[in-house]
Amino acid sequence: MSYVGPEFDPSQPPRRRFGRPLTVTVAALVPTCLAGWLVYQATSGPGGSGPARSLPASPSAPADPGTPSGSSSPTASDKPDKGQEKDKGGEDGDGNDSATKPPAGEPAPNGPLKGKVVVIDPGHNTGNFRHTAEINRLVDIGTNRKECDTTGTSTNNGYTEATFTLDVAHRLRTLLQKQGATVKLTQDGDRPWGPCVDERAAIGNKAHADAVVSVHADGSGAGNRGFHVIMPAKVTSGAADTSAIVAPSKELGERIAGEFVRATGSAPSNYIGGGTGLDTRKDLGGLNLSTVPKVFIECGNMRDAKDEALLTSGAWRQKAAQGISSGIVGFLRG
Repeated sequence: MSYVGPEFDPSQPPRRRFGRPLTVTVAALVPTCLAGWLVYQATSGPGGSGPARSLPASPSAPADPGTPSGSSSPTASDKPDKGQEKDKGGEDGDGNDSATKPPAGEPAPNGPLKGKVVVIDPGHNTGNFRHTAEINRLVDIGTNRKECDTTGTSTNNGYTEATFTLDVAHRLRTLLQKQGATVKLTQDGDRPWGPCVDERAAIGNKAHADAVVSVHADGSGAGNRGFHVIMPAKVTSGAADTSAIVAPSKELGERIAGEFVRATGSAPSNYIGGGTGLDTRKDLGGLNLSTVPKVFIECGNMRDAKDEALLTSGAWRQKAAQGISSGIVGFLRG
């Protein structure tokens, strides 16, 4: 490239040996070369023919004295996406597992579920095994007396049902709050054991919940696969009277079952419910003592290797939460 230095003197034109065309050419080149020299001088850095120079800062964007040369402050797009973080099991998840429990937060100010109350009941408690005397205490469930609670089941590799249910409950809470719902949990890993099944029912009743879902995973034999939703039978005995909630609970259960299939791709249970994914029971205190629409969902069988692979996947648990959430939303919106 042509370099025009400061010694260039435009007042000393070359002799006209070659006639007028050369004069026109030189005249056209002068401003171009001068502009090139100015750019070169402004941008020449180490390795160039002159000392490094920097362009003056724009008045509208003053330089940040706290930012090192050649770097900039991170923006939202530079920060890692929480959804790309690894979940507790080391698989791609959304970072919303039991180890990183999100705060209860507030419901969205506006949303399709604004004004609705949903109670999520994470089955069992991770500390129950340390309190066998307390959880073995018998409580009234209407039809008879049963243990306060149990430890729940686990996979053959030790992943517990209580850990699974609390993780899904957290994911479900987040999804429902985004829809505007007020969400309450019967326990949030914030107590050493319990609550008992009668207290779990009482929490939903006291909240005047529009829907209650108790999250579980089954502990059946290997080869038994799939999910099923448990709905209350009609019970009028002792402290139990489910007459008013049987019909709405059935609708809630059917909607959750349908959405669970769509969200997870899991098939209905091959060992309970005759392929419908639905079951009706009258021996569960959490249902018998409820005065508001309530169902249980057994999301899969922890003792089956294929179901275990799903239940221990953070990505699948997010799909499970989405399926349950969609069913609840459909039920509450009618």
